[in-house]
Amino acid sequence: MNGRNAEPIEILLVEDNPADVDLTRLALKKAKMLNTLHVTMDGEAAMAFLLREGKYALAPRPDLILLDLNLPKKNGMEVLAEIKNDEDLRRIPVVMVTSSEAETDILKAYDLHANSYVTKPVDLDQFMAVIRALEDFWLVVVKLPKK
Repeated sequence: MNGRNAEPIEILLVEDNPADVDLTRLALKKAKMLNTLHVTMDGEAAMAFLLREGKYALAPRPDLILLDLNLPKKNGMEVLAEIKNDEDLRRIPVVMVTSSEAETDILKAYDLHANSYVTKPVDLDQFMAVIRALEDFWLVVVKLPKK
């Protein structure tokens, strides 16, 4: 139960790897709550979605952003910095979901106010479990501000 009168939870996935998009979509489909997954494949498209520009003029405000680090056009750190510097966007939880285990990336993400940093497991079952745990934590356990 999502505690939001059965309204779907809006999730923005910023990921350029189609296989990871498919896995995330599958994991969220098996989740216990209603969710709507929106996907952008690069950092510029992610910011256009969040700022409701161009073809994203009617985009909903996400309740959660799952952000990859290595993206074309604008990398995940640049997107994270823009989100957290924007007064209207900064309260949206941003979870860095990446294959990088580099300490410098982890430190930089938290310095830029990422809400959490998760390394993508290589194993399919573990990947699915991580996505479900993220959704459970951020959208069930944590109390988020109203939009």
